[in-house]
Amino acid sequence: ARIARAVTGRVGTTVVTGLMLFALFFGAGNLIFPPVLGASAGIELPVVMAGFLMTGVLLPLVAVIAVSTSGEGILGLARRVGGRFGAVAPAAVYLSIGPLYAIPRVVTVAYELATRPVLELLGLDPSRWVLPVHAAVFLAVSVLIALRPSRMADRIGRWLTPALLVLIAVLCIATVAKADAVSHVDRVATGPYAVSPFSTGLTQGYLTMDVLAATVFGIVVIQTLRSRGIGSIGRVVRATAAAGGIAATLLAAVYIGLAMIGARTDGTADDGTALLRTAASNALGSAGIIVFAAIVTLACLTTSIGLLSAWAGYAYATLPRVSFRRHLVIGAGCAFVLSNLGLAVIITIVSPLTLLLYPITIALVAAAIIDVVAPGRLRTAYIWPVAVASALGLVSALSKAGWRSPSALLARTGVWNDSTGWIMPTLLALSIGVAADMLAGRWSTPVSDLSDAAEDVERAVTGAPAAPRE
Repeated sequence: ARIARAVTGRVGTTVVTGLMLFALFFGAGNLIFPPVLGASAGIELPVVMAGFLMTGVLLPLVAVIAVSTSGEGILGLARRVGGRFGAVAPAAVYLSIGPLYAIPRVVTVAYELATRPVLELLGLDPSRWVLPVHAAVFLAVSVLIALRPSRMADRIGRWLTPALLVLIAVLCIATVAKADAVSHVDRVATGPYAVSPFSTGLTQGYLTMDVLAATVFGIVVIQTLRSRGIGSIGRVVRATAAAGGIAATLLAAVYIGLAMIGARTDGTADDGTALLRTAASNALGSAGIIVFAAIVTLACLTTSIGLLSAWAGYAYATLPRVSFRRHLVIGAGCAFVLSNLGLAVIITIVSPLTLLLYPITIALVAAAIIDVVAPGRLRTAYIWPVAVASALGLVSALSKAGWRSPSALLARTGVWNDSTGWIMPTLLALSIGVAADMLAGRWSTPVSDLSDAAEDVERAVTGAPAAPRE
C-alpha cells in the first residue's frame, strides 16, 4: 500500500507539474502565432507545422531538461562559462524575462486583448485609468498565487490550466465545426511559406523565444519537485523530463488546433489576434468575445505568476537579506510602473536586449545537453559558443536599436539575418569546443544533489534563515 501511494504521489506530482509547465509556457504570444501559420501556409501547413513544433515545442522541452541538470537553472549553466559571466548573464536574463519586459508585456497584452474588448462589448469607454486598475488587479492576483511556490503547481496545474484547456478546446471545436465556408487549407502558400515551408516554420517557432523562458521556468520546476520530496539531481532531471513531456504534448495539440482555426477563418493572414477574434465571433457570437478574453487572461496570468515566482527566487538567491516575498512585491511594483507605459514603449526599450540574450541562452543550453551525454564536465564547449553567440547577438541587438552598419556588413555574405544568422557559427564553435575538451581530457567532477540557489529558494518558501556562504 505504501509503495502504491508513493507511486501514485509521484505520478500525480509529475502530471500537475506538467500542467503547470504548459501554462507557464503558453502566453499570449503562443496563442497568436499558430493561427497566422494556419492562414498563411495553405497546403504547406503540415510541413510548416512540423518545423514550428521542432523549435516551438521540442527545443523548449530540451532546454528545460538541460537546465534541470544544473540543479539551479540558468545560474548553474552560466557559472560553467566563468565567474563574471555567471553573475551578469543570469541577472540580464531574469530582468528581461521578468519585471523589465516580459511581465509588463503580458499585463499590457491582457489589457489590450481581453479587458478592453470586453469593456467595449459592454458599451463602456475605457478611460486612461482602466489600464492602471487592470494592471494593479492582475499583478495582485499574480503575487497572491506566487507567494507560495510550493503550492503554485497545485493552483496552476489543478485549476487554471484545466480551465484554459477547456476554453481553448471549446473555441477550436466550435470553429472547426462551423467555419467550413472559408478555408485556407486548400490555398496555395505564399511568400516564404511557399519557398521554404519547413525552414519558415522553424524560424517562427524560434521567434516564440520559449527557450529563454525555459531557462527561467527551470528553477520553478526544480523548486516544485524538491518541495514534493524529489531531491537528487538524477530524480529531478527524470521528473522534469516526464513533466516536460506532458507540457510539450499539450503545447503541440493546442498549436495544431489553433493553426486549424487560422486555416478556417477569413481575415488578414498576418494578424493572429484578428483571426482568433473573428473565429470566436463567427462560432460563438457575442459570447465568443468573452471566451477569447478569458483565454487571453488565463494565458497571460499563468505566465505572469511563473515569471514573478522565478524572478523572486533568483533575486532571493542573489540578495538573501531581502525576503522572497519582498522581492516578489518589488518585481510586481516595477512591472506595474512599466506596464502603464504601454506595450509599444516596452518593446522598443527592451527588445534589443532579448535579441542579445536569446542566442547566448541557446548556446548555453546546447552545451549543457552535450555535457549530459559527454564523458566529462566540459569547459571550452561552453566558452567558445557563448562568445560567438554573444558577439553575433550583439550585432542583432544593435541593428534592432538602430545601428545597422555591422548587420549590413555581415549581410554581404548572403547568409546573415538578424534573427537566425548566429546559429551556424555558434554550432561550429560548439563543435570545436567539444573537440577541444575531449582532447584535453576534462572529466566530470561530483555535483551536489542540492545547489546553493535551490536551497535558498526553499528557505525563502519555509521562512528559514539563509545559510552563510563559504
